[in-house]
Amino acid sequence: MRGPNRKATSKARTLRQNATDAETKLWFAVRDRRLAGLKFVRQKSIGPYVADFLCRDRNLIIEVDGGQHAESESDQVRDAYLASEGYRVPRFWNSDVFGNLDGVLQTILASLNSSSD
Repeated sequence: MRGPNRKATSKARTLRQNATDAETKLWFAVRDRRLAGLKFVRQKSIGPYVADFLCRDRNLIIEVDGGQHAESESDQVRDAYLASEGYRVPRFWNSDVFGNLDGVLQTILASLNSSSD
């Protein structure tokens, strides 16, 4: 298929406009190359899924999850698909973003550094 996937683009746009508070907080910490000088994009379509945050340079997807994702089989299937496409997917709980943003950013930095090998 050539050209943009209009359905996926529309879904991603809607998700950007309706971001959770935790996603918004993390976005302000990583946008504009604020974290290690690397560019992140948000709500990026990858295959049938939409990633919360993506660092294309390092093939790293960051997911911020609420309680509905606890022990989620669909998240395991999704992560397996993304891994098969070459992405690594660390996940953080909303409460971690609110209560320990510095720790979340340090973990993301460690993931970015380990994926640069």
